[in-house]
Amino acid sequence: MRRSGPGRKLDFANPDPDANGFLVYGQDVMRVALKRQELIAGIVGPGGEEEMRLERIPAARLRKEPALLSDMIRVRAFFPGRRAVLVEEAGDAVTKAIAAALAAWRPGDAQIVVTAGALTKRSSLRKAFEADRTAYAAGVYDDPPAQGEIRDRLRLAGLRDIDGHAMSALSELAHRIDPGDLWQTISKLGLYKLGDDSPTTAEDVEACAPATSEVELGDLLDVVAEARTKDIGPLVQTLQGQGVTPVSLCIGVTRHFRALHAASCDPGGPGVGIAKLRPPVFGPRRDRMQRQARRWGLGRLERALGMLTDTDLRLRSANQNAPQMALVERTLIRLSMLASARG
Repeated sequence: MRRSGPGRKLDFANPDPDANGFLVYGQDVMRVALKRQELIAGIVGPGGEEEMRLERIPAARLRKEPALLSDMIRVRAFFPGRRAVLVEEAGDAVTKAIAAALAAWRPGDAQIVVTAGALTKRSSLRKAFEADRTAYAAGVYDDPPAQGEIRDRLRLAGLRDIDGHAMSALSELAHRIDPGDLWQTISKLGLYKLGDDSPTTAEDVEACAPATSEVELGDLLDVVAEARTKDIGPLVQTLQGQGVTPVSLCIGVTRHFRALHAASCDPGGPGVGIAKLRPPVFGPRRDRMQRQARRWGLGRLERALGMLTDTDLRLRSANQNAPQMALVERTLIRLSMLASARG
């Protein structure tokens, strides 16, 4: 979140009651929508829309009726409480109408909330909010939610006793999925732990996390690294059915074995090496990779990387005629057999 306006940062959950307006903009529509939803709830409360303390104006309508926003902020609601007027999908074409409403705003008027897509520094709409000393502008970027945001969502879901591994697992998940999916996962986690007073663990997070092709790839990586050869074929077929290509599968397996190799090369041992991996690995996943690195040892991991490099070159060769997924599956079986070999 970028600090904007006259050196102030917008608190979405508790927006300034004395501000005349708020601009929320960004490339990702879902992220902007989530922040807008939080901001509106902070202004009018959970029952604000039912009590008609929230009005919506499409930007297209404001272009045709420039004075509409200035009129709407003065309309009194039947129910007491703070009010808001939302202008959605705005752009520079409605800057004059919005700037006029900001200038005309007086204490007691409805607060103006404007959402927009990506806005450059030259945007007249963005400049209008940043130049107004009582308005706020906040750019929503593609950074994953910070731990503070995650903890706030956990509290909203009724989850307060979170162990360190669970928090680490949620932080890792935040780097893999969209914020909307992450908040849904936390809501699901709250229902999963309803009536359970024990601390929330990484296993609980794993049970509620969305199933993705990446999770399936992780299953295949464990099967290969732990020498469960008979399970390779069915998992390869599942991934192929999900649209995973032979090249991307080979790349994913190679990345995993490079991580194990890097951990094994660390002077402090695999445990220290796994802790240094980026992106970081947490909880049960970290323990599992540590066991895998110790099982394989440096010598066999180097042989495995050689086999994967050869397979990758064959997949990309113009003279390769064999079915590519079959070629990858054969390499995975050979790796699994290497893991089960002694010495």
